[in-house]
Amino acid sequence: MSSIRPLIPLLIAAGILLGGNGLQGTLIALRGAQEGFSAPVIGLMGTFYFAGFLLGCLAVTRILKAVGHVRTFSALAATASAGTLLLVLVIDPIMWCAVRFAGGFCFAGLFTVMEAWLNSGVTNKDRARVLAIYRMVDIGSVTSAQFLIPIFGAGGFAIFAIMSMMITLSLVPVSLGDRSNPTPPEDVKLDLPRVWRISPLGSIGCIAVGVTNSAFRTLSPVYAEQIGMSVADVVTFVSVGIFGGALIQYPLGYLSDRRDRRSVLLATTCCAMVAALALVFVAGADPFLNFVIVFIFGSFAMPLFSLSAAHANDRADKGEFVLINAALMLFYSFGAV
Repeated sequence: MSSIRPLIPLLIAAGILLGGNGLQGTLIALRGAQEGFSAPVIGLMGTFYFAGFLLGCLAVTRILKAVGHVRTFSALAATASAGTLLLVLVIDPIMWCAVRFAGGFCFAGLFTVMEAWLNSGVTNKDRARVLAIYRMVDIGSVTSAQFLIPIFGAGGFAIFAIMSMMITLSLVPVSLGDRSNPTPPEDVKLDLPRVWRISPLGSIGCIAVGVTNSAFRTLSPVYAEQIGMSVADVVTFVSVGIFGGALIQYPLGYLSDRRDRRSVLLATTCCAMVAALALVFVAGADPFLNFVIVFIFGSFAMPLFSLSAAHANDRADKGEFVLINAALMLFYSFGAV
C-alpha cells in the first residue's frame, strides 16, 4: 500500500471538497422545505444536479486534455464554490435548479479527475482498497459535515458561507502538495460502447448505484422529515446511512482484492436490496428502527460504486483511466437522472 503515499494530498482535498458537496445536498432539502418548496420541486433540483452531472461527464475529458488534472480541478472547484454562495443570495426554485445543474457539471468533472488520478497511481492488487479509502474519506467527510447544520442552522447565511469555504480550501492541498499529477489523456473521445465492452458488469453496476444512492441522498431528508423527525434526527438519519457505508468499505475492498469481485458485488447488492425493502415495509415511523435499518442499507449500498469501478479499472490499459472513470460517472448519472 506504499503506492497511496503520493496520493495523500489528493485524498485530503477530496475530504474537504466532498464534505462541502454532501452538506449542500442535505441543506438544500431542509432549506427548500423551510422556504416552502414542495417535495417534487426539491426532487427536481436533484434531477437538475444529475443532468448537469451527465453533461460534465461528457465534457471533462476535453478539459483534462486541454489543461491537465490540477488546473481542471481548480477551475471546477472555484465555480462550484461561487454557485454555493449564489444559492443563499437568490432564494428561488428556478435559480436553485440552475445552480444545482452547474454544480452537477462541476462535481462530475471533479469526481472524474480524482478517481482517474487515484486509479492511475495504483495496481490491480491494491485498487479496491485504495478506492475504499477514498470512499471512506468521502463518507466520513460527508457524515461529519452534516452536523454543522444543527450547530449553525439551515436558515441563515453562515452555513452557505462554510460550504463555500470548504470547497475553496480543497484547492490548497492539490495546488501546493501534490506531485503525482498524471499526464493528460491523449484520447478525448468518450466512447461508451468501448467502456461497456471492457466491463459490462461495472457499467451496469454504476447505473444501478446511480438510481439508488442518488435517490437516497436527495430525498432521504424529506422522507425523514415527513415521518415526523426533528432537524437533528433528520441529520442523524442521513448520517447513519452514510456512516454505515464507511465502516464496511475497506473490508469489502480487501475481500474483493483477494476474491472474485463479481461474487462480492452480487452478495453486497443482495444485502442492500433486503435492507431497502425492510426500510419500506418494516421501519414505519419508529426513529430508532429507521436508524438501524438505514445503517444496514448504507453499509451495503454505499460501497457498490467502488466495487463496480474497481472491476472496470482492473481491465483498463495505460492511458484509459480518464476514459473509464468519465464513462462510469456518466453511467452513474444515467441512473441518477
